[in-house]
Amino acid sequence: MGGGARELAGYLAALAGWMAALAAAVLPHWRQSSYAGDAIITAVGLHEGLWMSCAAQSTGQVQCRLHNSLLSLEVHIQTSRALMVISLLLGFFGIIVSMVGMKCTKVGEEDPFTKSRIAVAGGVLFILSGLCTLAAVSLYATQVTYEFFRESTIPINARYEFGSALFVGWGAASLSMLGGSLLCCSWPAKEHQGQQYHRQSQLSTTREYV
Repeated sequence: MGGGARELAGYLAALAGWMAALAAAVLPHWRQSSYAGDAIITAVGLHEGLWMSCAAQSTGQVQCRLHNSLLSLEVHIQTSRALMVISLLLGFFGIIVSMVGMKCTKVGEEDPFTKSRIAVAGGVLFILSGLCTLAAVSLYATQVTYEFFRESTIPINARYEFGSALFVGWGAASLSMLGGSLLCCSWPAKEHQGQQYHRQSQLSTTREYV
């Protein structure tokens, strides 16, 4: 795969990862009601996310309510919120920086060496974004797992298990880190750096003689 095609593939993968991370952050399906056990399945399904909780009736009606207070939320929810916001910001800047640095665009610097370094910077931002998403989702999943298996008087069918947003978040983190890694492969080889240095030296010498 050529350098330009690799950059484009990495950019598209990272962009898809950022959009998936945005969807995961908004979806109220980070945890959902568990139907494990021998009890009868209820007609109401509960879903909770970082920003709201919802109750889905068997008739198809869904009622959602935003979390009332920020400071009263559990620590893992506040931490996951912060990590997802940081992830989205890093990904947003990664989209802009990578667009400037890719060889297939005419934005910004015309020097291939400089554009490659800018593309690598965008790739690093995407990797950091993916790591933040991975940390947020994994932290939340760890808490859900702990609450599900710990000894409690709450019946097992009244507890929570993984929601679909967690799997979307894991996929988003994988795509972002994959795309960022492909963009980081744009780092110019040593011979290209030497050619760039030699070209700059020739230009400086020519200017001195002129």
